[in-house]
Amino acid sequence: MYYVYILISEKDQRTYVGYTQDLQERFKCHNSGRVMATKNRRPLVLLYREEFETMIEAKRRELWWKSSTGRKKLKGLFEGKMMDK
Repeated sequence: MYYVYILISEKDQRTYVGYTQDLQERFKCHNSGRVMATKNRRPLVLLYREEFETMIEAKRRELWWKSSTGRKKLKGLFEGKMMDK
């Protein structure tokens, strides 16, 4: 099983989209500072996840979330859930 996940930074309210086979371990890596892209944006909260059977499906979905269409959808879906700071 593969997962596409969306994290939100409690520090700057920015999102991060990624995919992995082990969501729990990957989330720990993000919050422990072992991922360069999110190291300075900790703490991070898991905002959303999707499951896929194959890596190809997960990668396609990750790329869609990172596209302008996906980012617009993300903003609309989670606007109320993102913290106001």
